[in-house]
Amino acid sequence: MTRGPLTVLYVTQTTHIQTMPPGDGAKPRSPEYRVAVDSLRGLRQDLFHDAFAYRPLPRRNPNGRIIRRLPGRLREYAIWTPHALIALVALITLLISGVDNDGQALLVVPLTVIPVLLTMIRPVGAFWASMVSTPLAAVLGSNWGEWPWAAGSFACHLTVLTVVAMRTRPRTAGWMWALTALYALIADAGIGPTYEYGGTNSGPMLVFSAMILLCVTVWHIRSAAAQEVTAQQTVTAHERSRRTLLEERTTIARELHDVVAHHMSVVAIQAEAAPYRVENPPPELEKAFATIRENAVAALTELRRVLGVVRAEDYEVPDAPQPTLADLDGLLANVRDAGLSVDKVAIGAVRELPQGVELSAYRIVQEALSNTLRHAPGATARVEIGYVLGGLGLRIVNGPPPNPSLVKPSPGAGHGITGMRERVTMLNGEMTAGRTDDGGYEVTVFLPVALPDEGDA
Repeated sequence: MTRGPLTVLYVTQTTHIQTMPPGDGAKPRSPEYRVAVDSLRGLRQDLFHDAFAYRPLPRRNPNGRIIRRLPGRLREYAIWTPHALIALVALITLLISGVDNDGQALLVVPLTVIPVLLTMIRPVGAFWASMVSTPLAAVLGSNWGEWPWAAGSFACHLTVLTVVAMRTRPRTAGWMWALTALYALIADAGIGPTYEYGGTNSGPMLVFSAMILLCVTVWHIRSAAAQEVTAQQTVTAHERSRRTLLEERTTIARELHDVVAHHMSVVAIQAEAAPYRVENPPPELEKAFATIRENAVAALTELRRVLGVVRAEDYEVPDAPQPTLADLDGLLANVRDAGLSVDKVAIGAVRELPQGVELSAYRIVQEALSNTLRHAPGATARVEIGYVLGGLGLRIVNGPPPNPSLVKPSPGAGHGITGMRERVTMLNGEMTAGRTDDGGYEVTVFLPVALPDEGDA
């Protein structure tokens, strides 16, 4: 298809129009314009948006530095101190308005008292109520000695500015003072009986209000700085505590590694090399040394896992399966190889229990049998597991050592029973441990397990 000159020109112009970057035709805005727009947006947000929102004045903290030292009955009243002060100022404003307006007191007094009381529930709305009531009180009052603020309105507006500034942000205080100055400028420009009946009191109002609002703003800044410092100190103390805890855990891990791991490694190596030092060792001896080595290697593996947890706070435990009651036969076989005669009896219907209960039950049986090996070598033991309604029962009992005078028991640190009690307490269970009448030892444990319907409920 042949294109003519007009077609090429149209296509060229269309392409040029489409490739023009958007916004080139818009007029750039000056920084002053953006500042003015942001200011008006702040004015709308502070004084116009939800101006009459319900914001009750909070009570004082009963745990404050001063209130907590007061007697109990007086402390209950002291938490209402801000409300009492505002009510007192409202009463003073009422008296000033009543004295200043003898004949028109019923009309003027509500206009000067209501804005003060309104600061306790609707602070920004109280400012607008004070701005509206100021010219009304001046016009309706019987004493026009001062303009544009009558005596009662003067006290009312200063109180409202102070309370609202304390309850809002410093920027709101600046906007309230600016609007007050604007009203004073308009009133002094000739709207009202200023020059006929007396002078203007706009100057004292602006000076006093500026000083008060400046003090309130400094108080706001100081409070914010104090809160920030307190927060930083709290974070610093928390980090210091975590660092100290990590250092202590690292020290414990280092000691465990240097002492326990070293000795367990020596035991494993000696158990592996011992059969080669004896010519033609009996099979029982080789099996005993093999069992010792397997237990030492297993203990080293568990120790490394524990050291990893203790060393670093963000350590991720490997996804190794935790032992359960299904692994109890292997534990009993290991104990039998160590020379302990042990029997197991299961009562009730065997069922799968929560992992925490299974692990705790396994560890309790393991610790009880270890105590039997340590304190009653050569004794017989019995493990009873009862799957009952609502829980799991354990009973590990051993008899007295056959020859206590010939075999010296291995001393322990006494942490085994404590560890078992901690596991039982964690699961809200019950445990008893003590010696039997024949000189043995018995550990009885009950671990509660919620029924399926109770867990669903």
